[in-house]
Amino acid sequence: MDVSDLRLFEAVSRHGSMNRAAQELHTVQSNVTARVRALEKELGVRLFQRHARGVTTTPAGLRMLPFVARITRLLADAETAARDDGTPHGALQLGSLESTAALRLSPLLTRFAKSYPAVRLVVTTGTTRSLLDEVLGYRLEGAFVAGPVNHPELHQEVLFREELVLVTSRAVRAPEELAGVPDLKTIVFQLGCSYRQRLEALLAGLGIVTAEPLAFGSLDMIVSCVSAGVGVTLLPKGVVAAAWQDGRVAVHELPPEQARVETLFVRRSDAYQSTALAAFLELARRQPVPGAL
Repeated sequence: MDVSDLRLFEAVSRHGSMNRAAQELHTVQSNVTARVRALEKELGVRLFQRHARGVTTTPAGLRMLPFVARITRLLADAETAARDDGTPHGALQLGSLESTAALRLSPLLTRFAKSYPAVRLVVTTGTTRSLLDEVLGYRLEGAFVAGPVNHPELHQEVLFREELVLVTSRAVRAPEELAGVPDLKTIVFQLGCSYRQRLEALLAGLGIVTAEPLAFGSLDMIVSCVSAGVGVTLLPKGVVAAAWQDGRVAVHELPPEQARVETLFVRRSDAYQSTALAAFLELARRQPVPGAL
């Protein structure tokens, strides 16, 4: 059983498609198909169920997937450890919430890049749920997510504390007025965003019924839609400060138990912590970030 075949198997399972896996791995579909069949023959079980739309991982394949992730990550950690001479360098792949990236990370990333130019830092954004999946799947070394998080395989620490506010159009003077808005829409990030869950709970507590939410991947789009009166959202106060000061939106403060949220940095407890990651976290902990609560 070859490690490269295991990586190929994981890619096919994740995409549900031989063709998309081939594109990711920079090879041709016929090569992927042949290697999957060879792996299935070696194991004596079918790993995928073929159908017109692609492939579906079989129960045998699903049982195998966690071991594939651990094996590939262990090999990557071994290579990183061997080359890690105590000087931060090499690739560092991190994840972040869109709001955290906009509010907190720009000055931090600038300082890190200047301090450690030999590190190739890549930051991808997503929802809390998607980022946790990426970290648990060993595809990210760590990520900034919204708390609380409770998972036995994750190490976590609080790096920022935010104040969430309800954001509406300027025509809304108090949250209670939203009860009279027909077909009120929530403007949120994609499914898996913890702010989305908090917003739905907040409005339900006020007895406000909402229509199907509108989901966007862009912070600017969410603020623009709220400004136009399309709906309401829940975001860290610092993220909407400029739009509020410009008079584009109204901001409604919430009771502390509803407003406070912790931004955590999570990483796998069993993964090797590179010198590059250790340097990044040290900089994040000890250097002030503008606007920190």
